[in-house]
Amino acid sequence: MNEKMKDEKMELLMRAILSLETEEECFNFFEDLCTVPELQEMSRRLYAARLLSENCVYTDIAERTGLSTATISRVNRALKYGADGYVSVLSRLKDEGGAQ
Repeated sequence: MNEKMKDEKMELLMRAILSLETEEECFNFFEDLCTVPELQEMSRRLYAARLLSENCVYTDIAERTGLSTATISRVNRALKYGADGYVSVLSRLKDEGGAQ
């Protein structure tokens, strides 16, 4: 993570997320923490990352997610040149059978 973003509040958030043990706890926590549009946007971006990793084209991803091609491009840039957050999560989900 960018060192400029790391502070006590951000570390608390990351520790809170790591403390969640079940899918239901995750739903409950994120429902309290985020607005519905924020959650929908995050889920669309993760879904776009999955589709990009499966070599889908931008126009298909835009149609399936409702994201702009600019946002899809940012997700793609993060996949290729980012901190490997998407890569790690997608790999783990695939290993668990959750990102088929």
